Amino acid sequence: MKIGCPKEIKPQEFRVGMTPNAVREAVLRGHVVGVETNAGIGSGFTDADYVAAGARVLATAEEVFAWAEMIVKVKEPQPVERARLREGQVLFTYLHLAPDPEQTADLLKSGVTAIAYETVTDDRGGLPLLAPMSEVAGRLAPQVGAWTLQKANGGRGVLLGGVPGVLPSRVLVIGGGVVGTHAAKIAAGMGADVTVLDRSINRLRYLDDVFGGVFKSAYSDAATTIELARAADLIIGAVLIPGAAAPKLISRAQLKELKPGAALVDVAIDQGGCFETSHATTHQDPVYEVDGIMHYCVANMPGAVARTSTLALGNATMPFLLALADKGWKKACADDKHLLAGLNTHAGKLTYAAVGAALGLPVIAAGEALKL
Repeated sequence: MKIGCPKEIKPQEFRVGMTPNAVREAVLRGHVVGVETNAGIGSGFTDADYVAAGARVLATAEEVFAWAEMIVKVKEPQPVERARLREGQVLFTYLHLAPDPEQTADLLKSGVTAIAYETVTDDRGGLPLLAPMSEVAGRLAPQVGAWTLQKANGGRGVLLGGVPGVLPSRVLVIGGGVVGTHAAKIAAGMGADVTVLDRSINRLRYLDDVFGGVFKSAYSDAATTIELARAADLIIGAVLIPGAAAPKLISRAQLKELKPGAALVDVAIDQGGCFETSHATTHQDPVYEVDGIMHYCVANMPGAVARTSTLALGNATMPFLLALADKGWKKACADDKHLLAGLNTHAGKLTYAAVGAALGLPVIAAGEALKL
């Protein structure tokens, strides 16, 4: 198979879809890999590294898209990239379609077979291709939250861990999944007073068993959420409904109940955000203020630590990438229900129910798409 890896063009996105190690594995299996020149430079990989791994370096993105049978990326294709996709081509990347009707419409129009990292599943009910970036984003959230809280950035001017004689800051983490757990661990490690909210009693029980004494936990209902939010200096939104738009857990009207200068870090922004006042920002201009509350809503947080993120993502995606290349997408998905769960569009049809529900579009079963 001809596998193409273009350079990411989303603002301040420094990750790359394939590491040289992934290229080497694909080439050893008889596939041909074309990497756009300088695609890996932001993650510390040179063209020479890719050539040594067996790739061919292509001069432009247009050449990569025109040549490749499968495109492997990190972030959702931007408008100029979507115009280059075609029917019969496979796109393997993060998509986050539920809050993005324009991207969805373009993918359906192109006829491309789009497999989303964030909806591939595993036997434990997890999301193995989302998990590594969730771990990175979770660990980054207290770090960027602490920066946002600095007075020069519009925040309350408080230190997360406090100092002797001064109480630590209070951190509320909404969502006890992968993002929330890692965010809570790091925030607690920085000395903050941390509480995690979740709706799963079993998850809360797990967090208490494993992290009891490191941070606190509580059941996430509307009254408890706003009560704890009022007392928080930093609120980290870490909720996830796989493939669907994130629920709005703090409304604009409730911002006036929060501490002036409090910080909201919305890690769910890729799925539309879990605060009503959230909108996507970039690493270049990450923070904005609404009603005295600071919002950090960067849509590609792991891109800030591109080397770590690329290596972690590459480790997770490689087995699925190789299966798609070795077998072709139809057989690979027929053989693996978890990879089939990643199928979002094929031949102009939407194949993921949560996206259809969010956007009001008709959906066919992913299994039916295998017959098209």
